[in-house]
Amino acid sequence: MAGSMESLIQQRRRLYKGSRAPSWKETYRQRCVERLKNSRARLLDRYRHVGEDTAAGEGTRSSLLVQEVMEVEWQALQSVDAKLPSLWKKDTSLHVLEDSNELAVLEEIQKELILQEQLAIEEYEQSLQFDEECLNAMLEGLDAEPKVICPVCQRNNLTMTSHVVTCTCGLCIGTQGVTEEMLRSLLADGVAEHSQHCQHSPEFSVTSGMDGETNLLMSCQICDFLAVIL
Repeated sequence: MAGSMESLIQQRRRLYKGSRAPSWKETYRQRCVERLKNSRARLLDRYRHVGEDTAAGEGTRSSLLVQEVMEVEWQALQSVDAKLPSLWKKDTSLHVLEDSNELAVLEEIQKELILQEQLAIEEYEQSLQFDEECLNAMLEGLDAEPKVICPVCQRNNLTMTSHVVTCTCGLCIGTQGVTEEMLRSLLADGVAEHSQHCQHSPEFSVTSGMDGETNLLMSCQICDFLAVIL
């Protein structure tokens, strides 16, 4: 949508660049565009207060700041040329100037500014939507039950049942009634004990005993630390 609006803006610029336009046209257009750009914060604040319904129509009814911007810059032109009439009628439509080409230029500038205004509002709405999606993702993460990362491969989540703990990397150890919360605590306690006297990261491995049972070991080659976690 934003891309199509920008395309329309470029088309309108080319339209009245190719026609016979009054000498003040480009200066007036640039000043209006710059004033609208610098009033972005006020535009969005007005949009938040007015709501989407007012900005949903077309033409001057949909503009929140365009009429004000054009009037201010037109008054600046009037200070140089007192013959220029007031820009707006009481019904908020553009005055019909004696030169129809001048009126066409004003209408094109007005339409371009309205498109710029709508583009700014769309970018603001997209930003709000992105922020909302990030917040929802964060809340979902907080609501989800924390998983235990496999200490051996350090990539996959462990899968635990009442009898065994497994990982897709090949880890498979009998739990003997150890719950996920208990395993998390055992791992944390082992790491904390090792870190009291060594700053290096320990390694985890699975070994098989004489009785065929497997165990999860935590070791450190730097300090020769060794502990059986499971």
